[in-house]
Formats: sequence, structure tokens, C-alpha cells
Amino acid sequence: MSSSDLVPPAGTGSAESSSEARRLAVEQLLTQAIRMVERSRPMPFSTSVMINGEEVLGILQKAFAALPEELRAARWMLKERDDMRLRTQREGEDIIAAARARAEQMVQRSEVVKAAEMRARRTVDEAEERARRMKLETEDWCDQRLAAFEAMLHKTATAVSTGRQRLQDTRLPRPAPAPAPAEPDDDIFDQDLG
Repeated sequence: MSSSDLVPPAGTGSAESSSEARRLAVEQLLTQAIRMVERSRPMPFSTSVMINGEEVLGILQKAFAALPEELRAARWMLKERDDMRLRTQREGEDIIAAARARAEQMVQRSEVVKAAEMRARRTVDEAEERARRMKLETEDWCDQRLAAFEAMLHKTATAVSTGRQRLQDTRLPRPAPAPAPAEPDDDIFDQDLG
């Protein structure tokens, strides 16, 4: 995975409308390629058709170029989730360590040992609760974003599958093989026949 795969996608503020536009662009390009194949002339005695290879290749390359942005965005979301989880975990550990350090300092003071212990426990509990809550919120947010990407990628995969099925449905049946020429009965050698 390159570092460019971990760069946030352009315009993350309107990522949903941008991704929807990209998905529609991919669908339009695939539909255009399907129509081109459907409208092309069949080759005589074959299920093959004549198409402009450069034109179809150009359409497919454009469709392919539109897909990686979504994949890069998904990779970026996964990295962001992992980074956020690590930051949350570190922050929680720092809070807990600070609470424990503070608790140790309070215990060392002999004036209010019991109060210090109660306060320390409360501080540790609050820190652990805050860390747990932050972790759950982070996981919920990441899950929502990944679910949106999953739905979008599923729609794209369905469009590709439908396009492929249409291509398979439009293929012509193969013609019956031509009968073999009859062999001559006489013993005359024909150099063309071998």
C-alpha cells in the first residue's frame, strides 16, 4: 500500500455526493461499453462482433480509473480508524497513568489517605469509562463509514455483474459445422488433398 493510498480523498466534506457521482459515472461508462458491444456488427460464421477496440478500451480505462478513488477512500478510512483507535488507546492509557500517578502521590501524603484512595479510584474509573466510551464511539463511526462504502461498492459490483450478464445474453449461437467434402473414389492423386 503506497502512501498515496493513505491520503484522505479529495473533498471529504462532500464525500457522499462525490462518491455517488463517481458511481454514476462508472455505471454510465459500463452502460456505454455494453451498448457499444450490443450494437456492433457480428462477424460472419462466428459469435464474435466487430468493435472499435480503442474506443472500448478507452471507456473501460475511464471506468477503471474511477474505481480506485473509492478503494483508496476505503483504505484511508481503515487507516483513520486504526489511527483513531491508537490515539484513543494512548490517550486512555495516559489518562489512566496520570490518574495512577496522581493516586500514588495522594497516597504518599499521610494527611488524607482514605480520601486519596477513594478519589484515585474514582479518577481511574472515570478515566477508564471515558476511554471505553471514546473507543466505542470511534468504532461506531468507523463502522458507519465502512458500511456506506460497502453499500456503494456492492452497487458497483452489481452493475458490473449485470453488464457482464447482458454481454453473455447477447452472444449469438454458434453455426453448425459445414459438412466435410466427400473423398473421390478414384485413385488419382490430388496434390491439394495431400
